[in-house]
Amino acid sequence: MWDERYSAEEYAYGTEPNTFLTANFAHVPKGRVLSLAEGEGRNAVFLAQQGYDVTGVDGSEVGLAKAKALADSRGVAAHWVHADLADYELGENAWDGIVSIFCPLPPAIRQALYRKVLAALKPGGVFLLEAYTPAQIQHGTGGGKSVELMQTAASLRAELPGLDFVHLVELERDVVEGVFHTGLGAVVQAIGVKPA
Repeated sequence: MWDERYSAEEYAYGTEPNTFLTANFAHVPKGRVLSLAEGEGRNAVFLAQQGYDVTGVDGSEVGLAKAKALADSRGVAAHWVHADLADYELGENAWDGIVSIFCPLPPAIRQALYRKVLAALKPGGVFLLEAYTPAQIQHGTGGGKSVELMQTAASLRAELPGLDFVHLVELERDVVEGVFHTGLGAVVQAIGVKPA
């Protein structure tokens, strides 16, 4: 599905970074950052522009080729990894920050990934996330139709018990990111810190 979505010449979710990320990236300590389900590169490229050592991981080689092209066009470098998040190893105490922007995963895969996130963050490292909540279904402005792929503040607390959340909010906001995320969206936003 994702190779097909990313095969068009235009960028499916645009080339500009997610606005929650741009408003809050400074919470992430400078250093190594991993961006999950990076797609066509817009968020990893932004982080590279801010001076982070960024790795973007995605299951679509088509998306990652466009990500590299976007990075080249902006004069920055990032590391691109083609992998399935179901079996991608994040390492131990390896990352100053991990970013998840609209990364819809089935619950079993998501929960296993989040256990890896907790282990992979360095002490003091930050997990930054924006995801659609089940209320998004009524808007129909992106995110698909599967409630189980969506998140809530309660699910994030339950699935990331090792983080101290400095920001955890459900809200509605205009999401304008390419042709697939456009309009009023119901989202959850989270910034969690791994205790030092």
